[in-house]
Amino acid sequence: MIKNWLNESNNTVVFTGAGMSTESGLPDFRSANQGLWKQKDPSKIASTDALNHNVEEFIDFYRTRVLSVKDYKPHKGHHILADWEKQNRIQTIITQNVDGFHQKAGSQNVAELHGTLTKLHCQSCGKEYNSDEYVNQEYYCGCGGILRPSIVLFGETLPQDAFQFALSEAEKADLFIVLGSSLSVTPANQFPLIAKNNGARLVIVNKEPTELDMYADQVIHGRDIGAVLEEWNH
Repeated sequence: MIKNWLNESNNTVVFTGAGMSTESGLPDFRSANQGLWKQKDPSKIASTDALNHNVEEFIDFYRTRVLSVKDYKPHKGHHILADWEKQNRIQTIITQNVDGFHQKAGSQNVAELHGTLTKLHCQSCGKEYNSDEYVNQEYYCGCGGILRPSIVLFGETLPQDAFQFALSEAEKADLFIVLGSSLSVTPANQFPLIAKNNGARLVIVNKEPTELDMYADQVIHGRDIGAVLEEWNH
């Protein structure tokens, strides 16, 4: 059935969350057993306040995250989505993830709602750097400012260009597929409803039930995303 929906749709948007990344081996933030927030208080470590007043711990935490992203790679699900984009089967990916795996797999039309760990920028002058600076333990810009990951910290708003792009794509979707998101974080969890309200079919694939399952045309629980996409691919 979903294969038919994919074939019928002129504008398919895919929305990915932490479940897409954890299949590559990356730990997520909220899972009960190994979520990163079980070990750290996000307001103290992943916030603008920490960047301004707790720099050493902030850099230490994010250097670990940058290194961990480099230890893993996109899984088959990422590659299938990239192939589908080339084949014009999907038009856009909206992601809550910051690992850059969609782009590594070859996807180009990606809205990164929470930014990316693959880049750094100077908190003072805004100059952009590759995240290799953190790997090499380089933490300061030529101007003397602190280098920080180009992600959305607690206390910051989502990047407006990515948000507006995602909003316009959701509004014109014929088919909106959620992959590996609990849909519990606002405002990102509004995109599936926006798509649905504009006439799109809504498909949700997630290990656990989500708050928006009742609005979906099809729900798949308890399965690996890569395996589900592989089925739809044949």
